[in-house]
Amino acid sequence: MMRLHPVSDAPPMSAGALPRSDMQTLRKLVPYFWPYRWRMVAALLFLVGAKLANVSVPLLLKHLVDELAIPVNDPRAVLVVPISLLLGYAGLRLATTVFTELREWIFAKATHGAARELALSTFNHLHALSLRFHLDRQTGGMSRDIERGTKALQSLVSYSIFTIIPTLIELGLVLTLLGTRFDAGYVWITLAALLAYGIYTITVTEWRTQFRRRMNELDSKAHSRAIDALLNYETVKYFNNERFEAKRYDEGLDAYRKASIQSQESLSLLNAGQQLVIATSLIAMLWRATQGVVDHRVTLGDLVMINALLIQLYIPLNFLGVLYREVKQSLTDLDRMFSLLERDREIADLPGAPALQISQGTVRFENVRFGYDPDPKQGREILHGVDFEIPGGKTVAVVGASGSGKSTLARLLYRFYDVGRSGQSAEDAARAGRITIDGQDIRSVTQDSLRRAIGIVPQDTVLFNDTVGYNIGYGRAEATRAEIEAAARAAHIHDFILAQPKGYDTMVGERGLKLSGGEKQRVAIARTLLKNPPILIFDEATSALDSANERAIQTELASAAQGKTALVIAHRLSTVVNAHEILVMENGRIIERGAHAALLLQDGRYAKMWRLQNSGSSHHNDLAASASTPFTAPTPTTLPHGNALA
Repeated sequence: MMRLHPVSDAPPMSAGALPRSDMQTLRKLVPYFWPYRWRMVAALLFLVGAKLANVSVPLLLKHLVDELAIPVNDPRAVLVVPISLLLGYAGLRLATTVFTELREWIFAKATHGAARELALSTFNHLHALSLRFHLDRQTGGMSRDIERGTKALQSLVSYSIFTIIPTLIELGLVLTLLGTRFDAGYVWITLAALLAYGIYTITVTEWRTQFRRRMNELDSKAHSRAIDALLNYETVKYFNNERFEAKRYDEGLDAYRKASIQSQESLSLLNAGQQLVIATSLIAMLWRATQGVVDHRVTLGDLVMINALLIQLYIPLNFLGVLYREVKQSLTDLDRMFSLLERDREIADLPGAPALQISQGTVRFENVRFGYDPDPKQGREILHGVDFEIPGGKTVAVVGASGSGKSTLARLLYRFYDVGRSGQSAEDAARAGRITIDGQDIRSVTQDSLRRAIGIVPQDTVLFNDTVGYNIGYGRAEATRAEIEAAARAAHIHDFILAQPKGYDTMVGERGLKLSGGEKQRVAIARTLLKNPPILIFDEATSALDSANERAIQTELASAAQGKTALVIAHRLSTVVNAHEILVMENGRIIERGAHAALLLQDGRYAKMWRLQNSGSSHHNDLAASASTPFTAPTPTTLPHGNALA
């Protein structure tokens, strides 16, 4: 993982965390490559073989040049020069290519395997993070961080294993050859050039890293703005804000352009300085070799060999600055990805936590206190000592004005958040109460087992950009087509789906925008019916439906709730009149509780809400008719796999 203009920097991935060094980032990669360690060893052996063959080419040229000093018409000239040159040169070049390709073939599985594991680990970790993180994230920027991080791993391997390490090996071989066959002056000139080149490259690259980092940040911001505007296409159109969004996007692009220019200017300075160092060292080496030929200290073949060695050495060295920059950039991108991986899992299973065991399905909120903001000074407390019980197989409804804390109950029961506040002490956590299912604190069981036991029909239904059949089947991934269709019939959407040209293969669009609000809600109802869990949450489950469909689906929901524990969150009181108990919430507290008739007799807040909805509604008759629909049904709906929805 949107912010309103202006977009601020993305929040730090780990609060208070110190910047990670390059070595720490590299150490983070070790577990991903460890399973491929023997492939890495084999690849390095082929790499050494390729460089040995490559360095041997100048040696061959030296001997060939020296052997050219053969008298005219000597028959050895035909045999030695053409045949040796062709066979030797071709053989060494072929060996270099073969070893290089074997190295890349052997190591390809390691590179792509590690990249896959890293991307999958990040994906799984993001799903394990709390809802708080996903409400704060910037989807566009986060997706770019993951994309760049995955590519960075492959780039890092390509540049380091396949370029930098081979260059260092070749450098060692060249220095050894120069030191053993000639005087130490050649070695010192080469080392001095390399030292100057390295210091200049590292210094300038470290300085210009800030521009690359800034480019990444601005790229993520611009991408986030574009994604935000496209995801909210209808809202943009509603308020005629196309120009406003285009201006915001252009501001991001312009800032990125300026950062790119700064980066290019610094790159030009880096390249110019590197070429100056290389040119100076080449002149010094060739001058010394030429003087050696004149003084008869070295042969003409030695001069050719030195020149060939320097060309072979400086060609990859010429790109070392680019490689170093790319490696640094790859490490920076990986660091952002590892920062996502290190993001604290606010809601985590306890070590050795058992699975939730359902017997009666009794849900209890015991003196629950909760606030969304970890800092009590920054955010208000939402729930203040909420205490109630949903007996197994019964239905409890929660009503109240918006902002009273009704939907927060569902989020806590699903354990999107834990009771209390994030980061609080053990003592404060104990005072914040607890939520239990059949006496088991939901914090002490695995989240997977908890969420498998609960089904929800949310007020705001968001669908995947896939088919209707896929979205209904999402309630139970292994469901058959017949079971999906049975759930659709129960949700009164089967006929609508069949009326579409592609039936259950009809695409619903981004977030289900091709469907109406009522159609999306019926899809949500269908997939919850398909899941068929022992505990149900209906959060304004029929708010987007017309009265006729609402009454029909209310019967199906009542059937689905038969024998199950159900928490119903509602604004329309007529939909909950037959609940086992009705809770009236206000400002995070339960101010009234009881059955519908008893609450009317109390003539309190619930009775006033009831009179207001009935007298102020233009659909009084619909409300009355809907009020007659109980949360019980004589005949449960049965799916083809044999489990009754009731």
